[in-house]
Amino acid sequence: MNYSQTIAYLHSLMDYEKTRIERYAPDTFDLSRVERLLAAVGNPHAQFPAVHLAGTKGKGSTAAVIESCLRAAGYRTGFYTSPHLHTFRERIQVAGRKIAREEVVALVDEVRPLIERTPGVTTFEAITAIGFLYFCRSEVDVAVVEVGLGGRLDATNVLTPEVSVITSLSLDHTYLLGDTLGEIAYEKAGIIKPGVPAVSAPQRAEAIKVLEAISRGRGVPLTEVGRDWDYEPGPADMDGQAFTVRLVTDGGSELDGEYWMPLLGRHQLENGTSAIAALDVLRQRGFHVPVEAVRAGLRDVHWPGRLEILSREPSLVVDCAHNPYSAQVLRRALEEWFPGQRWVLIFGASADKDIAGMLKALLPISEYTIVTRSDHPRAAAPIELADVVASVGGGAEVSLNMRKSLRRGLAVMDPGSGLLVTGSIFLVADAREEWARYTGAPLPDNDGEE
Repeated sequence: MNYSQTIAYLHSLMDYEKTRIERYAPDTFDLSRVERLLAAVGNPHAQFPAVHLAGTKGKGSTAAVIESCLRAAGYRTGFYTSPHLHTFRERIQVAGRKIAREEVVALVDEVRPLIERTPGVTTFEAITAIGFLYFCRSEVDVAVVEVGLGGRLDATNVLTPEVSVITSLSLDHTYLLGDTLGEIAYEKAGIIKPGVPAVSAPQRAEAIKVLEAISRGRGVPLTEVGRDWDYEPGPADMDGQAFTVRLVTDGGSELDGEYWMPLLGRHQLENGTSAIAALDVLRQRGFHVPVEAVRAGLRDVHWPGRLEILSREPSLVVDCAHNPYSAQVLRRALEEWFPGQRWVLIFGASADKDIAGMLKALLPISEYTIVTRSDHPRAAAPIELADVVASVGGGAEVSLNMRKSLRRGLAVMDPGSGLLVTGSIFLVADAREEWARYTGAPLPDNDGEE
Protein backbone atom coordinates (compact mmCIF):
# COMPACT_ATOMS: atom_id res chain seq x y z
CA MET A 1 0.00 0.00 0.00
CA ASN A 2 1.06 3.58 -0.51
CA TYR A 3 0.49 6.23 2.18
CA SER A 4 -3.03 7.28 1.13
CA GLN A 5 -4.09 3.63 0.84
CA THR A 6 -2.65 2.97 4.29
CA ILE A 7 -4.68 5.77 5.87
CA ALA A 8 -7.77 4.55 4.01
CA TYR A 9 -7.17 1.05 5.37
CA LEU A 10 -6.98 2.30 8.95
CA HIS A 11 -10.24 4.19 8.50
CA SER A 12 -11.85 1.11 6.96
CA LEU A 13 -11.79 -0.50 10.40
CA MET A 14 -14.51 0.37 12.90
CA ASP A 15 -13.82 4.09 13.26
CA TYR A 16 -15.59 5.60 16.25
CA GLU A 17 -14.15 9.02 15.47
CA LYS A 18 -16.32 9.10 12.34
CA THR A 19 -19.23 6.91 13.42
CA ARG A 20 -21.38 7.62 16.47
CA ILE A 21 -20.62 5.20 19.29
CA GLU A 22 -23.71 3.60 20.80
CA ARG A 23 -22.21 2.01 23.90
CA TYR A 24 -19.21 2.83 26.08
CA ALA A 25 -18.97 -0.60 27.62
CA PRO A 26 -16.54 -3.55 27.71
CA ASP A 27 -18.37 -5.34 24.90
CA THR A 28 -17.67 -2.36 22.60
CA PHE A 29 -14.31 -1.21 23.96
CA ASP A 30 -12.70 -4.54 24.74
CA LEU A 31 -9.20 -3.89 26.05
CA SER A 32 -8.29 -7.52 25.50
CA ARG A 33 -8.30 -6.82 21.73
CA VAL A 34 -5.54 -4.25 21.90
CA GLU A 35 -3.72 -6.34 24.51
CA ARG A 36 -3.68 -9.33 22.13
CA LEU A 37 -2.55 -7.11 19.29
CA LEU A 38 0.27 -5.63 21.37
CA ALA A 39 1.29 -9.06 22.66
CA ALA A 40 1.65 -10.25 19.07
CA VAL A 41 4.24 -7.52 18.41
CA GLY A 42 6.14 -8.06 21.66
CA ASN A 43 4.29 -5.79 24.12
CA PRO A 44 6.07 -2.60 23.07
CA HIS A 45 4.08 -0.49 25.56
CA ALA A 46 5.94 -2.23 28.38
CA GLN A 47 9.32 -1.13 27.00
CA PHE A 48 9.20 2.59 27.81
CA PRO A 49 8.02 4.75 30.73
CA ALA A 50 5.01 6.96 30.08
CA VAL A 51 2.87 9.83 31.29
CA HIS A 52 -0.82 9.11 30.76
CA LEU A 53 -3.46 11.86 30.52
CA ALA A 54 -7.26 11.90 30.51
CA GLY A 55 -9.75 14.74 30.86
CA THR A 56 -12.52 16.65 29.13
CA LYS A 57 -10.65 19.87 28.44
CA GLY A 58 -6.97 20.72 28.48
CA LYS A 59 -5.45 17.26 28.16
CA GLY A 60 -3.89 18.07 24.80
CA SER A 61 -2.40 21.34 26.01
CA THR A 62 -1.15 19.74 29.23
CA ALA A 63 0.35 16.83 27.30
CA ALA A 64 2.05 19.20 24.87
CA VAL A 65 3.62 21.15 27.76
CA ILE A 66 4.87 17.98 29.47
CA GLU A 67 6.36 16.65 26.25
CA SER A 68 8.03 19.97 25.45
CA CYS A 69 9.58 20.18 28.92
CA LEU A 70 10.84 16.60 28.86
CA ARG A 71 12.38 17.18 25.44
CA ALA A 72 14.02 20.37 26.73
CA ALA A 73 15.44 18.28 29.58
CA GLY A 74 17.22 16.10 27.03
CA TYR A 75 14.84 13.15 26.89
CA ARG A 76 13.94 11.45 23.63
CA THR A 77 10.18 11.74 23.80
CA GLY A 78 7.22 10.00 22.27
CA PHE A 79 3.99 11.96 21.91
CA TYR A 80 0.63 10.31 21.21
CA THR A 81 -2.44 12.50 20.79
CA SER A 82 -5.79 12.59 19.00
CA PRO A 83 -7.64 13.71 17.02
CA HIS A 84 -5.19 15.39 14.70
CA LEU A 85 -5.57 18.93 13.42
CA HIS A 86 -4.20 18.62 9.87
CA THR A 87 -2.41 15.33 9.32
CA PHE A 88 -2.64 11.85 10.80
CA ARG A 89 1.10 11.98 11.40
CA GLU A 90 0.60 14.55 14.19
CA ARG A 91 -0.78 11.74 16.33
CA ILE A 92 2.52 9.89 16.61
CA GLN A 93 5.66 11.95 17.18
CA VAL A 94 9.19 11.23 18.39
CA ALA A 95 11.54 13.95 19.58
CA GLY A 96 9.12 16.61 18.36
CA ARG A 97 8.92 15.24 14.80
CA LYS A 98 5.86 13.69 13.18
CA ILE A 99 6.14 10.08 12.08
CA ALA A 100 7.17 9.88 8.42
CA ARG A 101 4.76 8.65 5.77
CA GLU A 102 7.08 5.75 4.93
CA GLU A 103 7.14 4.66 8.56
CA VAL A 104 3.33 4.69 8.76
CA VAL A 105 3.15 2.50 5.65
CA ALA A 106 5.78 0.04 6.91
CA LEU A 107 4.23 -0.31 10.36
CA VAL A 108 0.71 -0.84 9.07
CA ASP A 109 1.94 -3.36 6.48
CA GLU A 110 3.65 -5.26 9.30
CA VAL A 111 0.77 -5.18 11.74
CA ARG A 112 -2.09 -5.63 9.24
CA PRO A 113 -2.04 -9.46 9.28
CA LEU A 114 -2.24 -9.37 13.09
CA ILE A 115 -5.10 -6.85 12.95
CA GLU A 116 -7.01 -9.13 10.60
CA ARG A 117 -6.49 -12.10 12.94
CA THR A 118 -7.97 -10.09 15.83
CA PRO A 119 -11.70 -9.66 15.15
CA GLY A 120 -13.22 -6.28 15.91
CA VAL A 121 -10.05 -4.18 16.11
CA THR A 122 -11.00 -0.52 15.78
CA THR A 123 -9.18 2.26 13.98
CA PHE A 124 -8.03 3.79 17.27
CA GLU A 125 -6.85 0.44 18.65
CA ALA A 126 -4.79 -0.20 15.51
CA ILE A 127 -3.28 3.31 15.62
CA THR A 128 -2.47 2.87 19.31
CA ALA A 129 -0.66 -0.39 18.60
CA ILE A 130 1.45 1.03 15.79
CA GLY A 131 2.14 4.16 17.84
CA PHE A 132 3.46 2.16 20.78
CA LEU A 133 5.47 -0.08 18.43
CA TYR A 134 6.99 3.01 16.82
CA PHE A 135 7.93 4.46 20.21
CA CYS A 136 9.57 1.20 21.24
CA ARG A 137 11.61 0.89 18.05
CA SER A 138 12.54 4.57 18.21
CA GLU A 139 13.93 3.89 21.70
CA VAL A 140 12.10 6.76 23.35
CA ASP A 141 13.11 7.58 26.91
CA VAL A 142 9.54 8.47 27.86
CA ALA A 143 6.19 8.77 26.05
CA VAL A 144 3.45 11.29 26.77
CA VAL A 145 0.15 9.62 25.89
CA GLU A 146 -3.30 11.19 25.71
CA VAL A 147 -6.39 8.99 25.90
CA GLY A 148 -8.78 8.96 22.97
CA LEU A 149 -12.13 8.77 24.78
CA GLY A 150 -13.00 8.39 28.45
CA GLY A 151 -10.16 6.54 30.14
CA ARG A 152 -11.25 3.32 31.82
CA LEU A 153 -11.91 1.49 28.55
CA ASP A 154 -9.63 3.50 26.27
CA ALA A 155 -7.11 1.54 24.20
CA THR A 156 -4.23 3.51 25.73
CA ASN A 157 -5.20 2.24 29.21
CA VAL A 158 -2.98 -0.81 28.73
CA LEU A 159 -0.15 1.41 29.97
CA THR A 160 1.24 1.37 33.47
CA PRO A 161 2.66 4.91 33.52
CA GLU A 162 4.97 6.82 35.84
CA VAL A 163 2.20 9.34 36.58
CA SER A 164 -1.45 9.67 35.62
CA VAL A 165 -2.88 13.13 34.95
CA ILE A 166 -6.56 14.12 35.00
CA THR A 167 -7.22 17.50 33.43
CA SER A 168 -10.35 19.63 33.76
CA LEU A 169 -13.59 17.63 33.75
CA SER A 170 -16.92 18.82 32.39
CA LEU A 171 -19.98 17.36 30.67
CA ASP A 172 -19.12 15.94 27.25
CA HIS A 173 -19.95 12.65 25.52
CA THR A 174 -22.69 12.38 28.15
CA TYR A 175 -24.60 9.72 26.19
CA LEU A 176 -21.52 7.51 26.60
CA LEU A 177 -19.73 8.51 29.79
CA GLY A 178 -22.66 9.56 31.98
CA ASP A 179 -24.68 12.70 32.46
CA THR A 180 -23.16 13.78 35.78
CA LEU A 181 -19.68 15.00 36.62
CA GLY A 182 -19.34 12.13 39.06
CA GLU A 183 -19.99 9.53 36.37
CA ILE A 184 -17.58 11.20 33.97
CA ALA A 185 -14.91 11.45 36.70
CA TYR A 186 -15.29 7.71 37.32
CA GLU A 187 -14.57 6.93 33.67
CA LYS A 188 -11.60 9.33 33.46
CA ALA A 189 -10.17 8.04 36.75
CA GLY A 190 -9.97 4.61 35.18
CA ILE A 191 -6.41 5.51 34.14
CA ILE A 192 -5.32 5.72 37.81
CA LYS A 193 -3.34 2.58 38.58
CA PRO A 194 -2.25 1.04 41.91
CA GLY A 195 1.23 2.25 42.78
CA VAL A 196 1.17 5.11 40.24
CA PRO A 197 0.88 8.68 41.58
CA ALA A 198 -1.84 10.84 40.08
CA VAL A 199 -2.20 14.57 39.45
CA SER A 200 -5.47 16.45 39.00
CA ALA A 201 -6.21 19.89 37.61
CA PRO A 202 -8.69 21.96 39.63
CA GLN A 203 -12.07 20.22 39.60
CA ARG A 204 -15.57 20.92 40.77
CA ALA A 205 -16.55 19.27 44.05
CA GLU A 206 -18.55 16.42 42.50
CA ALA A 207 -15.61 15.39 40.31
CA ILE A 208 -12.77 15.73 42.82
CA LYS A 209 -14.71 13.67 45.36
CA VAL A 210 -14.71 10.75 42.92
CA LEU A 211 -11.03 11.19 41.97
CA GLU A 212 -10.01 11.29 45.63
CA ALA A 213 -12.05 8.19 46.49
CA ILE A 214 -10.62 6.17 43.60
CA SER A 215 -7.07 7.27 44.42
CA ARG A 216 -7.54 6.23 48.05
CA GLY A 217 -9.01 2.91 46.97
CA ARG A 218 -6.00 2.21 44.79
CA GLY A 219 -3.54 3.36 47.43
CA VAL A 220 -1.97 6.18 45.45
CA PRO A 221 -1.34 9.83 46.29
CA LEU A 222 -3.42 12.39 44.38
CA THR A 223 -1.72 15.76 43.89
CA GLU A 224 -4.30 18.49 43.32
CA VAL A 225 -3.71 21.82 41.62
CA GLY A 226 -5.50 24.40 43.72
CA ARG A 227 -4.79 22.48 46.94
CA ASP A 228 -1.21 21.18 46.75
CA TRP A 229 -0.01 23.46 43.96
CA ASP A 230 -1.01 27.10 43.58
CA TYR A 231 -0.54 29.53 40.71
CA GLU A 232 -0.84 33.28 40.24
CA PRO A 233 -1.34 35.04 36.89
CA GLY A 234 1.29 37.51 35.74
CA PRO A 235 1.57 39.97 32.85
CA ALA A 236 -0.14 38.85 29.65
CA ASP A 237 -0.40 40.10 26.08
CA MET A 238 -1.14 38.76 22.60
CA ASP A 239 2.16 36.85 22.58
CA GLY A 240 1.67 34.89 25.81
CA GLN A 241 1.40 35.08 29.57
CA ALA A 242 3.56 34.87 32.66
CA PHE A 243 2.58 33.04 35.83
CA THR A 244 4.08 31.95 39.13
CA VAL A 245 3.63 28.48 40.63
CA ARG A 246 4.50 27.00 43.99
CA LEU A 247 4.02 23.76 45.84
CA VAL A 248 2.24 24.81 49.01
CA THR A 249 2.77 21.49 50.79
CA ASP A 250 5.90 19.49 51.65
CA GLY A 251 8.08 22.59 51.99
CA GLY A 252 7.90 23.57 48.34
CA SER A 253 9.55 22.27 45.17
CA GLU A 254 12.60 23.13 43.10
CA LEU A 255 10.12 23.83 40.32
CA ASP A 256 8.54 26.71 42.25
CA GLY A 257 8.98 29.97 40.40
CA GLU A 258 8.00 32.18 37.50
CA TYR A 259 7.24 30.89 34.01
CA TRP A 260 6.03 32.19 30.64
CA MET A 261 4.17 30.39 27.88
CA PRO A 262 2.70 31.38 24.51
CA LEU A 263 -0.66 29.66 25.14
CA LEU A 264 -3.39 32.24 25.75
CA GLY A 265 -6.30 32.17 28.19
CA ARG A 266 -6.22 31.93 31.96
CA HIS A 267 -7.41 28.34 31.72
CA GLN A 268 -3.98 27.51 30.30
CA LEU A 269 -2.48 28.43 33.68
CA GLU A 270 -4.33 25.44 35.14
CA ASN A 271 -2.92 23.27 32.37
CA GLY A 272 0.60 24.66 32.77
CA THR A 273 0.52 24.16 36.54
CA SER A 274 -0.86 20.63 36.16
CA ALA A 275 2.03 19.88 33.80
CA ILE A 276 4.56 21.25 36.30
CA ALA A 277 2.99 19.17 39.08
CA ALA A 278 3.30 16.05 36.91
CA LEU A 279 6.91 16.89 36.09
CA ASP A 280 7.60 17.27 39.81
CA VAL A 281 6.25 13.74 40.34
CA LEU A 282 8.56 12.49 37.58
CA ARG A 283 11.49 14.16 39.34
CA GLN A 284 10.59 12.28 42.50
CA ARG A 285 10.61 9.07 40.48
CA GLY A 286 14.14 9.62 39.19
CA PHE A 287 13.73 11.78 36.08
CA HIS A 288 16.17 14.66 35.71
CA VAL A 289 14.00 17.67 34.87
CA PRO A 290 15.70 20.89 36.03
CA VAL A 291 13.74 24.08 36.38
CA GLU A 292 15.60 25.58 33.39
CA ALA A 293 14.23 22.80 31.17
CA VAL A 294 10.69 23.41 32.43
CA ARG A 295 11.02 27.12 31.67
CA ALA A 296 12.35 26.35 28.19
CA GLY A 297 9.67 23.74 27.52
CA LEU A 298 6.86 26.09 28.51
CA ARG A 299 8.37 28.94 26.53
CA ASP A 300 8.66 26.84 23.37
CA VAL A 301 5.48 24.75 23.54
CA HIS A 302 3.49 24.68 20.30
CA TRP A 303 -0.17 23.69 20.39
CA PRO A 304 -2.09 25.37 17.57
CA GLY A 305 -5.84 25.84 17.30
CA ARG A 306 -6.37 26.72 20.94
CA LEU A 307 -7.25 30.39 21.36
CA GLU A 308 -4.89 30.93 18.44
CA ILE A 309 -4.63 34.37 16.88
CA LEU A 310 -4.24 33.84 13.15
CA SER A 311 -4.40 37.57 12.40
CA ARG A 312 -4.33 40.78 14.42
CA GLU A 313 -5.52 43.08 11.62
CA PRO A 314 -8.25 42.06 11.23
CA SER A 315 -8.61 40.04 14.43
CA LEU A 316 -9.07 36.36 13.56
CA VAL A 317 -9.15 33.85 16.40
CA VAL A 318 -9.69 30.10 16.17
CA ASP A 319 -10.42 27.76 19.05
CA CYS A 320 -11.35 24.09 19.31
CA ALA A 321 -14.03 24.57 21.99
CA HIS A 322 -16.52 21.73 21.52
CA ASN A 323 -18.81 21.69 24.55
CA PRO A 324 -20.63 24.32 26.65
CA TYR A 325 -17.97 24.49 29.34
CA SER A 326 -15.13 25.03 26.88
CA ALA A 327 -17.25 27.63 25.05
CA GLN A 328 -17.73 29.49 28.35
CA VAL A 329 -13.99 29.33 29.00
CA LEU A 330 -13.36 30.67 25.50
CA ARG A 331 -15.79 33.55 26.03
CA ARG A 332 -14.10 34.57 29.31
CA ALA A 333 -10.70 34.45 27.64
CA LEU A 334 -11.87 36.60 24.73
CA GLU A 335 -13.39 39.13 27.12
CA GLU A 336 -10.04 39.41 28.90
CA TRP A 337 -7.71 39.41 25.88
CA PHE A 338 -9.99 41.50 23.64
CA PRO A 339 -11.94 43.70 26.08
CA GLY A 340 -15.12 45.17 24.63
CA GLN A 341 -14.66 43.58 21.21
CA ARG A 342 -17.61 42.08 19.35
CA TRP A 343 -17.25 39.07 17.10
CA VAL A 344 -18.53 37.69 13.85
CA LEU A 345 -18.97 34.06 14.83
CA ILE A 346 -18.30 31.27 12.33
CA PHE A 347 -19.65 28.16 14.00
CA GLY A 348 -19.80 24.47 13.18
CA ALA A 349 -19.99 21.41 15.41
CA SER A 350 -20.42 17.67 15.46
CA ALA A 351 -24.06 16.60 15.52
CA ASP A 352 -23.67 14.70 18.81
CA LYS A 353 -22.56 17.76 20.80
CA ASP A 354 -24.58 20.09 23.04
CA ILE A 355 -24.83 22.71 20.31
CA ALA A 356 -27.42 24.86 22.08
CA GLY A 357 -25.24 25.00 25.18
CA MET A 358 -22.25 26.21 23.17
CA LEU A 359 -24.27 28.83 21.35
CA LYS A 360 -25.78 30.18 24.56
CA ALA A 361 -22.23 30.88 25.74
CA LEU A 362 -21.05 32.49 22.50
CA LEU A 363 -24.00 34.46 21.08
CA PRO A 364 -23.84 37.23 23.75
CA ILE A 365 -20.44 38.34 22.39
CA SER A 366 -21.38 37.87 18.74
CA GLU A 367 -22.83 40.55 16.48
CA TYR A 368 -23.32 38.25 13.50
CA THR A 369 -23.38 34.47 13.21
CA ILE A 370 -22.49 32.27 10.24
CA VAL A 371 -23.11 28.54 10.55
CA THR A 372 -21.22 26.09 8.40
CA ARG A 373 -19.73 22.60 8.56
CA SER A 374 -16.40 20.89 8.29
CA ASP A 375 -15.79 18.05 5.88
CA HIS A 376 -16.33 15.42 8.57
CA PRO A 377 -18.95 12.66 8.69
CA ARG A 378 -20.26 13.66 12.13
CA ALA A 379 -20.59 17.38 11.33
CA ALA A 380 -24.06 18.84 11.83
CA ALA A 381 -25.74 20.27 8.72
CA PRO A 382 -25.64 24.10 8.60
CA ILE A 383 -29.42 24.36 8.21
CA GLU A 384 -29.82 22.35 11.43
CA LEU A 385 -27.34 24.62 13.19
CA ALA A 386 -29.32 27.65 12.03
CA ASP A 387 -32.43 26.14 13.63
CA VAL A 388 -30.57 25.72 16.92
CA VAL A 389 -29.36 29.33 16.77
CA ALA A 390 -32.98 30.41 16.34
CA SER A 391 -34.07 28.21 19.24
CA VAL A 392 -31.75 30.06 21.62
CA GLY A 393 -32.85 33.49 20.45
CA GLY A 394 -30.41 34.33 17.66
CA GLY A 395 -30.23 34.38 13.91
CA ALA A 396 -27.67 32.88 11.56
CA GLU A 397 -26.60 32.96 7.96
CA VAL A 398 -26.06 29.54 6.40
CA SER A 399 -22.80 28.90 4.56
CA LEU A 400 -21.78 25.68 2.87
CA ASN A 401 -18.05 25.63 3.54
CA MET A 402 -15.18 27.42 5.25
CA ARG A 403 -14.00 29.21 2.11
CA LYS A 404 -17.32 31.00 1.73
CA SER A 405 -17.68 31.48 5.47
CA LEU A 406 -14.36 33.26 5.92
CA ARG A 407 -14.94 35.58 3.01
CA ARG A 408 -18.46 36.36 4.14
CA GLY A 409 -17.27 36.95 7.68
CA LEU A 410 -14.68 39.44 6.52
CA ALA A 411 -17.30 41.22 4.41
CA VAL A 412 -19.82 41.72 7.24
CA MET A 413 -17.33 42.72 9.97
CA ASP A 414 -17.68 46.21 11.37
CA PRO A 415 -14.51 48.23 12.03
CA GLY A 416 -13.07 47.04 15.31
CA SER A 417 -14.90 43.70 15.23
CA GLY A 418 -13.16 40.35 15.21
CA LEU A 419 -13.73 37.06 13.44
CA LEU A 420 -14.08 33.96 15.65
CA VAL A 421 -14.09 30.38 14.34
CA THR A 422 -15.02 27.68 16.83
CA GLY A 423 -17.14 24.61 17.54
CA SER A 424 -14.85 21.71 16.62
CA ILE A 425 -11.24 20.84 15.91
CA PHE A 426 -12.23 19.89 12.37
CA LEU A 427 -13.68 23.34 11.68
CA VAL A 428 -10.56 24.99 13.11
CA ALA A 429 -8.37 22.89 10.81
CA ASP A 430 -10.43 24.03 7.83
CA ALA A 431 -10.12 27.66 8.95
CA ARG A 432 -6.35 27.48 9.38
CA GLU A 433 -5.93 25.97 5.92
CA GLU A 434 -8.34 28.40 4.25
CA TRP A 435 -6.72 31.43 5.93
CA ALA A 436 -3.35 30.28 4.63
CA ARG A 437 -4.80 30.11 1.11
CA TYR A 438 -6.42 33.53 1.51
CA THR A 439 -3.20 35.20 2.68
CA GLY A 440 -0.81 33.25 0.48
CA ALA A 441 0.95 31.72 3.48
CA PRO A 442 2.32 28.16 3.35
CA LEU A 443 -0.45 25.63 3.76
CA PRO A 444 -0.41 23.43 6.88
CA ASP A 445 0.78 19.94 5.94
CA ASN A 446 -2.27 17.69 5.71
CA ASP A 447 -0.86 15.05 3.34
CA GLY A 448 -3.99 15.41 1.21
CA GLU A 449 -5.82 13.30 3.79
CA GLU A 450 -8.77 15.56 4.50
